[in-house]
Amino acid sequence: QVQLVEFGGGSVQAGGSLRLSCAASGRTLGRYGMGWFRQAPGKEREFVAGSSRSGTSTYYADSVEARFTISRDNSKDTVYLQMNSLKPEDTALYYCAATLWETTMEASNYAYWGQGTQVTVSS
Repeated sequence: QVQLVEFGGGSVQAGGSLRLSCAASGRTLGRYGMGWFRQAPGKEREFVAGSSRSGTSTYYADSVEARFTISRDNSKDTVYLQMNSLKPEDTALYYCAATLWETTMEASNYAYWGQGTQVTVSS
C-alpha cells in the first residue's frame, strides 16, 4: 500500500505557472505507474497526465498537451506536475494517483489516491 500527499496548489493569474508535487510513503514509488487527475465543481474527475513506472513514457490529456509536464524522481518518491500557460478552465482540485498498470488513463485502474490540492486560475 502507498500513501500519497499532494503539495503546491494555489491561486495564479491566467498565463502563470504552478508546480505540483506528490510525495509517496515507503520508498515504493517505482512500483507504480502514476497519474494526475483533476475535478472541477460540478464536473466529473478527468485524467490530466500519466507516467510509466520508470518515467520514460508520459502521456497527456489533449487539453493540457504542450502546457503541462509530468515527471518523477523515484529516488525521492515524488511525482511532479509542472503547469504552464494556465487557463481559468484549469481551475480544479488536482489529485495524484498510483496504479499497478504501466500506463492507463482510466481512473478506475488507480488504486491509491491523494487528498487533492486546489488550483485556482483567475482571468
